[in-house]
Amino acid sequence: MDWTLLVRHRWMIPALAELERLDGAKFVTLVQALDAGRSAVREALDALIDLELVMRNPGYGHPLRPEYVLTERGHAIGAACLELADAVRAVGGDDEAYRKWALPVVSRLAADVDRFGELRDGLEGVTPRALSLALKRLVAAGLVERAVDDGYPPVSRYRLTEASVALVGPLTRLDDAASRVIRAR
Repeated sequence: MDWTLLVRHRWMIPALAELERLDGAKFVTLVQALDAGRSAVREALDALIDLELVMRNPGYGHPLRPEYVLTERGHAIGAACLELADAVRAVGGDDEAYRKWALPVVSRLAADVDRFGELRDGLEGVTPRALSLALKRLVAAGLVERAVDDGYPPVSRYRLTEASVALVGPLTRLDDAASRVIRAR
């Protein structure tokens, strides 16, 4: 599994993290813990079920039993998602970090890629507009710095801020966990 599948929906990584933290949860509990809309959480859970990372609890029905639980594959990734969610919260990036291209951009910038074209070439499926918006949001959130080199033509270069460097380790561990899930499949 490529970890970037987990950024298709804004709430996928936070939902996995909460399910890992709570060892399963009811839908209402997840909505409240994530402070998200019901339909957005439903879409994320449906996508996670399709990826076989989450399942409805077959023993659900008792008031104390969780409605959704992680599968074995989900547990393999859940701890890494929890670590990443805690790191995102610590740097104050909750609003921007989970947008569709934000974490893949941070991952690419951690690999010493700093120009727009190089970023675009390394992110399969990203459009120039989506990448531009992601970079602008990350710069505004203080997770990425933009510098313009004087010269002709001027060149914009991007790099991670000190705060966002804290996300690199958890992203690497998420990538490793996702790779193990692929091999186990």
